[in-house]
Amino acid sequence: MDQIVIEQATMEDLPQLTDLLQDLFTLEGDFNPDRTKQVRGLRLILEQPSRGRIFVLRHNGTILAMINLLFTISTAEGGFVILLEDMIVHRDHRHHGFGDQLLQYAIEYAKQKDFQRITLLTDRLNEESQRFFKNHGFVDSKMIPLRLILSTSQQPQQ
Repeated sequence: MDQIVIEQATMEDLPQLTDLLQDLFTLEGDFNPDRTKQVRGLRLILEQPSRGRIFVLRHNGTILAMINLLFTISTAEGGFVILLEDMIVHRDHRHHGFGDQLLQYAIEYAKQKDFQRITLLTDRLNEESQRFFKNHGFVDSKMIPLRLILSTSQQPQQ
């Protein structure tokens, strides 16, 4: 039976989620894969749902994609907003519409829960990713990202 479901991730999904993040961080210039850090970050979200949600797209029980939504408050919007922190489709399953389905699910979730905005960062060099998000209604911001790295073990690649 061919069954695709999108649902909230659980602690049992941690190994597959970590594998997906390893793949994601090999594609992004600012980050390096580090299983220990990825497991710790995922646990912080999964253990405390008030921090955010991780949704997964499963096909016959196997996770093919994940999206990580973090919750915060915007004084500019006067309400709750989402930071789309991570989104990745397994490399063997890209270009089959799974990312579209998962992102649309996240957008509908945000609307139903009355979030005011979804913000994300994507690599400047990843034009495919930028096109993907723009095709789903995301627009360029006049804001630019700046970072202050506080952990010496997480210095960006040069």
